[in-house]
Amino acid sequence: MLNPRALAYLNEVIRRGSLRRAAAHLNIDPSAISRQLKQLEEDLGVRVCERYGGGMRTTAAGKLLVKHFHAQRSAEEAVLSQLVALQGVARGEVRIAVGEGFIADLIDAPMNAFMNAFPGIEVEIRMAGVNEAMSLLKDSEVDLALLYAPPVDPSLHCHVETRQPLDLIVPPDHPLLELVRPLTLRDLANWPLALMDNPFGMRQMVNMVAHQERVHLKARLHTNSVAVLKNFVRSGIGVTFMPELSVLDEIQRDEIRHLPLSYPIMSEARAQIVSLDGRELSVAAQTCLTHLSQGMRFFRGDAPRLLAEQA
Repeated sequence: MLNPRALAYLNEVIRRGSLRRAAAHLNIDPSAISRQLKQLEEDLGVRVCERYGGGMRTTAAGKLLVKHFHAQRSAEEAVLSQLVALQGVARGEVRIAVGEGFIADLIDAPMNAFMNAFPGIEVEIRMAGVNEAMSLLKDSEVDLALLYAPPVDPSLHCHVETRQPLDLIVPPDHPLLELVRPLTLRDLANWPLALMDNPFGMRQMVNMVAHQERVHLKARLHTNSVAVLKNFVRSGIGVTFMPELSVLDEIQRDEIRHLPLSYPIMSEARAQIVSLDGRELSVAAQTCLTHLSQGMRFFRGDAPRLLAEQA
């Protein structure tokens, strides 16, 4: 039988990158971790981690053991939460990684209603770009992730998906509004442009199209903040890219207008709620997933302009 303590120590060593950092985090002597890992290797007859540079990294066998450790812990948490649910008590914790473009939709009515309906469930929300959010899931740091335009990854399970095109957003009196066709990246050459940083799904999609079209986009502003992008456009400085629902309130106040782009990859961009494939969700996480799927505008249906076109 695998030693649970040894697996926990192995997980922490890999997570922290070194034996000493793991020991400091766990507040134990490094020799205690070393003994447990050595015994684990002797019991299994394989190396589970190895030194490199100034730290430690896992072997193929170690990766398998860490994956088993996370699956075992998740299964135990799920069973315990189900036992609590059988008593009619909704309590627990749910951890969510979310891009800033979802925040207004998430925090507005859906999260308020969820926390009022389930006062015994604690919620942790971590802001993250698409790459970081996927890594947080794989490291079991979060239970759910809200992703925009994520790359295909078979290790993730998609619970909800809607089509949310990446549009160009402009000030309400911008000359580009006079064009009566979908825009191309070349149409933006004469206008100040703001772009999200590379770890975000919006930027990765723009980079992909720019590469395919052999267009060099020179941005006047780079940022990791959706709020900064909105203010850049709302103040009349220039233009940027964003899904319609991220600026729906501003559109309704006529502070921002949105324009479709001519690229299929942008018009087919998706918003998803995902979890780690094979990991059983706790009752708290499953309850939150259901609530967000039904309550968030991003996940109740496709983008408003797509629904209008279908009608």
